[in-house]
Amino acid sequence: MIETLKQLNPEQPIWLQVGQLLDGQSTPLKHANLVYDQEQILFVGAQDQTPPAELLKPGQTEPDCILENYTVLPGLIDGHTHIFLEGAELDFAKRKAYQSQDAVDLLAASAERCRKLVKHGIIAMRDGGDKDGVGLFLSRHRPSGAAAEVFTPGPGINRIKRYGKFFCEPFEDFETAEQVVDNRIQRGADHIKIVPTGIINFAKAAVVAKPQYTIEEVEALTSVSHQRGKHVMAHASGALGIGIAIEGGVDTIEHGFFVSDEQLQRMLELGTTWVPTFAPVQKQVDHADAMGWGELERENLQIIVDNHAKSLRKALELGVTVLVGSDAGSCGVGHAEGLFYEMELLEQAGMPTLEVINACTGGNAKSLLDNPNYGRLAAGNKPRFILTEHQPLKSVSELRKNKTVVFDEHVFDSSEANMADF
Repeated sequence: MIETLKQLNPEQPIWLQVGQLLDGQSTPLKHANLVYDQEQILFVGAQDQTPPAELLKPGQTEPDCILENYTVLPGLIDGHTHIFLEGAELDFAKRKAYQSQDAVDLLAASAERCRKLVKHGIIAMRDGGDKDGVGLFLSRHRPSGAAAEVFTPGPGINRIKRYGKFFCEPFEDFETAEQVVDNRIQRGADHIKIVPTGIINFAKAAVVAKPQYTIEEVEALTSVSHQRGKHVMAHASGALGIGIAIEGGVDTIEHGFFVSDEQLQRMLELGTTWVPTFAPVQKQVDHADAMGWGELERENLQIIVDNHAKSLRKALELGVTVLVGSDAGSCGVGHAEGLFYEMELLEQAGMPTLEVINACTGGNAKSLLDNPNYGRLAAGNKPRFILTEHQPLKSVSELRKNKTVVFDEHVFDSSEANMADF
């Protein structure tokens, strides 16, 4: 099948008929027709909806490919990454050495990651920030060939001498919220990233550092960002800091470990989205020996993950919007592999399989990238999608298996890419 697609001329319309189509936002469409060229999707419809003649090649009456055993779905979007970081490496000394490289070397490695991600069916990411300008450059200058697109905040905004200095620049570089937000926007930020809290102390099973911002300070940053048309993602764990972020009006809670049921209800009321990022903490469980964790930390890690899963189920029960971000680049969370793992963890925690897929495609595009043209199979959208003989609605783990990826005029076989390359 992949050889047939490669032989077709993408400058002309290509008509596929597939057994199942997942459009990224609704229920599956059986025996569907999909027409596209290298610029855009031209038509999506059921079997009894024949594409209009004007959208096909002159005189065409039959599909170019009939793929009754295939499912087609939009390319995946990672809703939380750090593209400048090498995630899969567990050795702390090697991670520190990698991060000590100059911006040119970090950029070269990150650009190559973007090209590799496409071959796994990952077409875009919402970055969580870096201080070296890598994300900003990639957001404006996509690497040559087929490459995943990067949407970035530039450096995150933390407080001086507080958590986040490896991907942030401090608020204190400026005098007002307006100045710091405008600085990021002038440098090319697609959205704004703030860091209201620290990280989890696994020995104490809590976020012990006091929050970095007050509600009023978060409100000021969020208000300016919204006035400028930018959404705000907030690194927040620990009930106190999460509450400050929610009441401060941020658009997304990133991580959200120790979120309370009452806070989830408040998120529903305010329309706040949650990106749970199970993967970085679960990887600490998976690699506890390499991380040097003792018995206490191991027990705490498992409790934290189990409680996070309970919170996910509560969020879904309430109707909170839950989206998919892996935090790829964090310790043990490789790019590509981390996103597939995050999808699996969400599914295992109780999120229905179709909801996971829709969240990782159309949901992420609409809510995180502010761009519904990605992550959906619909006329006018970019032709970036996955074709698979496997059964993604049986389990999202099926998406790890060999698949064909169409990205504009390019066609890839995912078996040509190594998941361990990140």
